[in-house]
Amino acid sequence: MRIDLHTHSTASDGTQPPAGVVSSAALAGLDVFALTDHDTTTGWDEAAAAAAYHGIELVRGIEISCQHQGVSIHLLGYLQDPTAPGLLEELVRSRQGRQTRAQRMVELLSQDLQLHWDDVLEHVDPGATIGRPHIADALVAKGIVASRYEAFAEYLYTGSPYFVPHYAPDPVRAVRLVGEAGGVAVMAHPFASKRGRVVDDAVIEAMASAGMAGLEVHHRDHSGDEVRHGVDLAASLGLFVTGSSDYHGVGKSNLLGENTTDPSVLEQIEGLATGAKVLRP
Repeated sequence: MRIDLHTHSTASDGTQPPAGVVSSAALAGLDVFALTDHDTTTGWDEAAAAAAYHGIELVRGIEISCQHQGVSIHLLGYLQDPTAPGLLEELVRSRQGRQTRAQRMVELLSQDLQLHWDDVLEHVDPGATIGRPHIADALVAKGIVASRYEAFAEYLYTGSPYFVPHYAPDPVRAVRLVGEAGGVAVMAHPFASKRGRVVDDAVIEAMASAGMAGLEVHHRDHSGDEVRHGVDLAASLGLFVTGSSDYHGVGKSNLLGENTTDPSVLEQIEGLATGAKVLRP
């Protein structure tokens, strides 16, 4: 059984609609996949209908943007109740913060480049969580850069003169909110130093103490040493280990199923979750 527990659609910063992600997952030979858009569950219904059509199992999830002392942390939540008030309120606040940040970044970019907010909105689906990848897509469409990668390398990287931070919850609080919503929390790509600063193990230990159940260890942004460290740390904290693609369509080179999760881990996720069920055709 091939299981990929981290993908994105146009409900956030992926390039395919939820149904398109499902179709691609089926074509990639996956048996189970999770849709985990940033700070939103708006793609769940479309993905569920497409999963039933394609005969593939769907784990409904989310990726929550968190922050600890200026370091970005991504938390995956699986099978939570999307209507749970605490988590829902936090996600609304996060999405509003993302939009305000994006608008301010475009204002700064427009001082030097031919780029305006309407250019960005052309690349955002209705109700989608707005992020820097949408600004990158607008820069590509305007011919200012050739790709999302170039947009981030030239203009959108953390520390750029155009970079603006946004509100994000503390990761320990986010873990607790996912748990209160009946979901299962897993830290996404926790050791990916190639992306920038990462938190030390003490923060991960605090998240585990708050109820986090696993670490996404098998990820393309982890080196061999980082994978080994992740496996050892997870074992010492009593956490399970997942593997995922972090698929974004053509927005990134990540391929569906390039890293996968053991079926026994999915069983653990299902056993812990009380907010939603894995959807099976």
